[in-house]
Amino acid sequence: MEDEDASALIDAKIASLTDWRGATLAKLRALIREADPEIEEAVKWRKPTNPAGMPTWERAGVLCTGETYRDKVKLTFAKGAAVDDPKKLFNSSLDGNVRRAIDFAEGDTVDAAAFQALIRGAVEANLAKPARAKKG
Repeated sequence: MEDEDASALIDAKIASLTDWRGATLAKLRALIREADPEIEEAVKWRKPTNPAGMPTWERAGVLCTGETYRDKVKLTFAKGAAVDDPKKLFNSSLDGNVRRAIDFAEGDTVDAAAFQALIRGAVEANLAKPARAKKG
């Protein structure tokens, strides 16, 4: 039920973006889901200043988040520094020891095979060292 609710919220977020950002986020989402059918969708960090929250894709922890800005769609990989990136798709947040991101600008094309390889690498990184469950 929660997965369906998250998917509906992400559908609504994409529908609200009536320009290239919505199309880009929809394409990236489809590639993520195709890369590994066990990936679950979530919406995190909902707050008054961002009631729609942030689309998030998870498997054994957060894989990546999808943020939209005026001039870009940003996918931030939670353990991106641990993921092999032979095609050099990561182009943002390169200084940290953990996260990496890809900024997509209007007109950018997506290397589907390389992007899906990053998604599968992120799944492998999470499965190798899953996020610990929070104590309730």
